[in-house]
This record gives sequence, C-alpha cells and structure tokens, in this order.
Amino acid sequence: MKKFHNLSTMFMFLLAAVLLLGCFSFQARSLNFSYDNFTKDNQNNFTPYGSEIYSGAIQVTRDSNGDDMRNQSGRIWHNRTLKLWSKKKNVTASFNTTFVLNISPNGTATPIDRSWGHGIAFILSGEKGSSPEKSHGRWLGIVNETTNSSTKNDIVAVEFDTNKSYPEDVDDNHVGIDVNSIYSIEQASLTPHGVNLSSRNDVTATLEYNGSSKVLVIYVFMSDEPNSSPIISRFLNLSGILPQQVYVGFSASTGEYAELNCVKSWSFTSTEIGEDGILWVLWIVIPIILLVVVVMSVLFYKWRSWRKRMTANHIENYMVEQQIQSSATAPLKFQLKDLKRATGNFDSKNELGRGGFGVVYRALLGNKEVAVKRLNNSCDGKQEFMSEVTIIGNLHHKNLVKLVGWCHQDNELLVVYEFMPNGSLDKMIYRKADTRLPRLSWEKRHVIISGVAQALDYLHNGCENRVLHRDIKASNIMLDSEFNPRLGDFGLARAVIRNGKTHHSTEIAGTPGYMAPESFLIGKATVEMDVYAFGVLILEIACERKPGIQIEENNYSNRIVDWVWLLHNRDCLIDAIDDEVKLSFDQELQVECVLKLGLTCCHPNPYERPSMRTVLQVLKGEAYPPPVPRERPVFMWPASPPLLNEIMEESLAAGQLSPITVITSGR
Repeated sequence: MKKFHNLSTMFMFLLAAVLLLGCFSFQARSLNFSYDNFTKDNQNNFTPYGSEIYSGAIQVTRDSNGDDMRNQSGRIWHNRTLKLWSKKKNVTASFNTTFVLNISPNGTATPIDRSWGHGIAFILSGEKGSSPEKSHGRWLGIVNETTNSSTKNDIVAVEFDTNKSYPEDVDDNHVGIDVNSIYSIEQASLTPHGVNLSSRNDVTATLEYNGSSKVLVIYVFMSDEPNSSPIISRFLNLSGILPQQVYVGFSASTGEYAELNCVKSWSFTSTEIGEDGILWVLWIVIPIILLVVVVMSVLFYKWRSWRKRMTANHIENYMVEQQIQSSATAPLKFQLKDLKRATGNFDSKNELGRGGFGVVYRALLGNKEVAVKRLNNSCDGKQEFMSEVTIIGNLHHKNLVKLVGWCHQDNELLVVYEFMPNGSLDKMIYRKADTRLPRLSWEKRHVIISGVAQALDYLHNGCENRVLHRDIKASNIMLDSEFNPRLGDFGLARAVIRNGKTHHSTEIAGTPGYMAPESFLIGKATVEMDVYAFGVLILEIACERKPGIQIEENNYSNRIVDWVWLLHNRDCLIDAIDDEVKLSFDQELQVECVLKLGLTCCHPNPYERPSMRTVLQVLKGEAYPPPVPRERPVFMWPASPPLLNEIMEESLAAGQLSPITVITSGR
C-alpha cells in the first residue's frame, strides 16, 4: 500500500487519537433510532401485541381488513432496551423522543357528538409484554381495573387521551403523565394550544427527559404548525420507578366508540451510561479501536477516490444548483426525506408512469397533490435534470406544466411538478377498452391542439431566450381537471440565445415517429423540428392514430402523415376522422382546416413549414392554412429555401418578419 501524504497521515493519526480517547470516556451503549415511516424492511425491529405495521404506519389499535375496531387494546415495543440508570455511577440517562401521531375517529363519529375514544400512549416498562386483559376503553392498554395503581406494573406512560373517561380528566383532548396507573399525576388540555388529537391530522409530540435534573418536558403541536412552548414540565425520578433496563413503545385502546390510533414516524436518542470494568474494556474498547482503524482506512481511500471523481460534470452540477438558488423566481428546494415521505418511499403503488430517464410518482406534500419525477443518476439523467429545472423554472404559461420544486441530494435527482388529475394525452387518445376514460369530442381536441400551439409559440417567441422543446409528443402533454393541455417534460429542451451568435449543436434527440426527416442529417436543433413534431401531434389527436412504426434501426415510417396526405390527394380528407364522431358542417370545415395545417407542419422541406405564430392564426380562424401540395413532396437534402419575394409576401401577409429559422443558425 502506498505511503500516505504527510498531512493526510497526521490528520488520520490525530483523528484516531481523539476517537480512541473518546472510546475510553464513553459509557455503555445507548438507544438510538429513527424511522421516517414503517415498512416490512423495519418491522422486525418491533414486537407487536394486537398491533401491526400497515401502509407506512404503526396501527397500535389496528383496522385489519375492516374488522370491528371497538373495544380493542394493543401494544408495540422496540426490540432493543434502554439502560435507564446505573446504581454504581449514580447516574440516570437523558433521552429525547419525537413521534408523529394520527388519530382517526370511526367514520360514524362527528366533531359534534365527540363519540370516539380512547387514545394512545408512549410507554416505558421493564417488561416487553402485551396489554393486560380488559385494558381496552378508558385503560388505554396500560393497566386494567385489577392492576391499576400497583407498583408491580413498572410502567410510566405519557397519554394522549381523546375521551373524558374520569371526572378528574380535564377534557377529551389532553396529555397526561401516568405512573403505574391510568390516573395522571399531571395533565393538561391541548385545546388552548391549538392541538386537536382527533382531527385526523398529524400531531407531533416531543418528550425530553433530563437525567440530571429529573425533569420531563412535553411538547405537542399540529405537525404543520410547530410550537416551541412546552405543554408540561414535571419533575419525575424515573430511576426510582423503573428498573435499570427498560423497553420503549406505544399502547392504545378503543371503546364502544372507536378510532384508528396510528404512529407515522418515530425517533429516539439517549445518552450513554454503564459500569466500569475490565470486561467492558475488552469487549467494547478494543473492537472500537479496530473498527476506527478500519473505518479511517476506508474513509481515506474513499476520500482519495472522491477527489479523483471531481470532474467537470460534478462542478457543473454544483454551479447549476447555485444558479437555481440565485434566481429571483427559483422554485422550492425540497429535502429528500420530505419527498420520500410524500411518495411512500417511492412506493410502486404511487407510480404514475415511467420514461427513458426515470419514473414519475404521485405524492402528497401537506394537503397538496404533486407529481415527483425521480431521474436516473446517469449522465443523461443529470442532463435532463439540469434542463428541466433551469429552463422550465423560468417559464410561466397557462399551457405549460408548472414546476413546483426540485431536490438534488444523496445522488437523487428529483423534480416536483403540479399534479395533473387526467394524466397524459396519449392515455386519453388510446384508451382502448378502458371505459372509465371518456372519448374526447372534436371541440375538446381542438382546444387541446390550440393550447399546445400557444405553449410552443410562447417557447419560440415569447421567452427572453428561445426554447426548443425537442420532444413534443402525446405522452408529454398532460391534462388538468378541465382537460386543458399542459406541455411538460423539458428533459431534452434547450434554450437558445437570440443574438444570432450562438448556434445550438446537439446529438440527435426526440422520439421516433415525431422527428423531422432532416433530424438524422444535421447536428443542430431547430424551431422547424419542433413544428414538424407538432404537425404529427395534430394528426395524431385529430385522427386518434399512432404516428408510425419502426421499419429498421433509425428509420421510422410516419404512417399517419402518409395516410392523411393520401386522403388529401383523393379529396376525402374528412375520412381521417372516425365515423363515430358526429360533426356539424362547420366542424367538418374546421377539421379539414386543422388536418391541412398538420400536413403543412409536416412538410418535408423545413423552409415550407409555418411558424407557430402562423399556426395560432390559422387555429383562431384569423388566417387560411398555407397551401398543401396534392401529393406529399419528396424529401431532398439540402433543402431549397423559397424565393426571397415569396418570403417577403408571406411575411407582409402575416404582419411580421419571416418566421422561418435558417437551419444553419441552430436556433
């Protein structure tokens, strides 16, 4: 093995010395864990009694397959113990625990009659046992009528009570401290603090116990409204109540009126205490020393490897993050843990769709539904991430999918969009036997075509820097609740500076079937390529037919373009629409106009394709579609531009300069 650099060697030995000294000053192991949610992967860390892990949460009183939830009691314990105190050292451990509760009353209960109960409790006990018999209802699964107030219980609980079970209870929405009994030694109503345990909303509780001062402090607040004021602060000598080794967990109960008592997340940390002795040195310190040596060696090796991997790509990613955050209209930056929680840790049940670079998930952030795209951590995935966040983050149009935020953390690339309840356009067009999806009327199809045209006109002509989408297709058109179109997926998009000095050269990009014939011959993205793809999309929406099939590698047949052009040659263009679609005379004229517009957009000569500004004028009925040859022209390259006077005449008629972008400019 190569010798370490002097500075690195000195650093490693100093760090090892600090860790070694820390090993001798450490006392015995503590209890530390954190669960953002509960799954099959971590269920072996718990022992349930009448409880279960289901749908990402602990159901302390379970709702298994719709069974009767009444008169239940349950407990669940973490399998590891906490060393609470040491007699020889006369020291008690401090601990801090935070958990999120969700209490959902039975569906028949209402806030008016308050007919639900009874609650959930955080518990510490020397025994990892089940709830006593007949401990449902007002006993909260902690004790029963026989064992109540017995010092043999060895149990301390912090109750979150949703029922006024005793005259001593302050109300039916309170927190209390219980010692070997269901009668609280101290309790406080949560209502003045804006907390409603039975609201079906998440409630966060934090318990802090100081082993030196013997004080337990309790914080409770609605999860979306953090509150720093303690609800209860109480002297409590746990070492005089509980044994040295204790288990931590939860208990809960229901009565004649039921509720679903859930724990959605849970973290626990504690200080370390223990006994001195030679066995502790042999079994704890020596393995730690060996572990430190191994870990330091591995860390040093990884550090050197990481430094070698700091290529221009990593620097570019860092600069992109800085660019996003420095923008005045920068989208929100989300934490990875929040997006994991919102998607159920990227549960396949929440999957909306998948593409070449990643998967899109349905997610719930607060009370708002969103779509989270999880991109592959590859070169292509990183490029798509940069394009989507840096380009669409600065775009604002009613027919573009709105970017909500992003996350670049722990090698995860995530983009958050507004949720489109009607999904993608391709699913609506090719609904097949799915009778749940309505067939799009011609009016709605025309609205969709016009909306996409407005979005493209904005990208080409309405932005500070022109944007080329490069992947216009039905699966990238999302439909909102009113079936209005939103153009999305800007992973292949590129922004082009408008000064004429910047040419955009790139690799061949797009989706076969939508790509212009010149795409395979030039290395530049152009406006006309977007127009061609839009023309294919027009025909696809109008005719409800797929654009084409692959003949051989890198050779796709635009069957729909050939077919519609053939109908145009035979003067039966209206036959492209299914007979089941009933059209008025005016609608038939509109259909012919739209189909001719689609054909002009798909002209083999890019110079003959209209601009999106012209397309919009035709769709609004403000201009006739450009003339369409009877037969589809043969593709020839290099293409011949029209005569200068023809360009000027068309430009004057449209009231603007020529919309055609010279291919060699790369714009």
